Amino acid sequence: MGKEHFKLVCAVYLILKRGGNYGLVSGHIDGEESVLAAIAREAKEEAGIGLEPRDLKVTNIMHRKFESPNYERFCVFLETSRYSGEIKNMEPGKCDDIRWFPINDLPPNTIDYVKWAIENSSNGIFFSEDGWG
Repeated sequence: MGKEHFKLVCAVYLILKRGGNYGLVSGHIDGEESVLAAIAREAKEEAGIGLEPRDLKVTNIMHRKFESPNYERFCVFLETSRYSGEIKNMEPGKCDDIRWFPINDLPPNTIDYVKWAIENSSNGIFFSEDGWG
């Protein structure tokens, strides 16, 4: 029997834009699910909005490595300013608040790698690595 291949956790993040403000929706890609289908599902589940694949643009790919426990994650950040429906908190048990923030004035409790990915996306940096050095 051959060696089992390494398995990588894949996640999707949606950077929503409204004027100069940003918000994020995120989640894992399920098996037998494309990146676009995953982010559309997460947007509906978490924020109650609908997305069209043609309105989505991949803006950053981040390969993250964790020491403890030892695993890796592949993150795809997509961006859109077009969606249907009104944004609302569909998961109040998991999310305390949904608000818009200017890119240059994100809250101090913004997760470091998320802030970095938003900055990379805004600056046209398509690929980044975290935890490798």
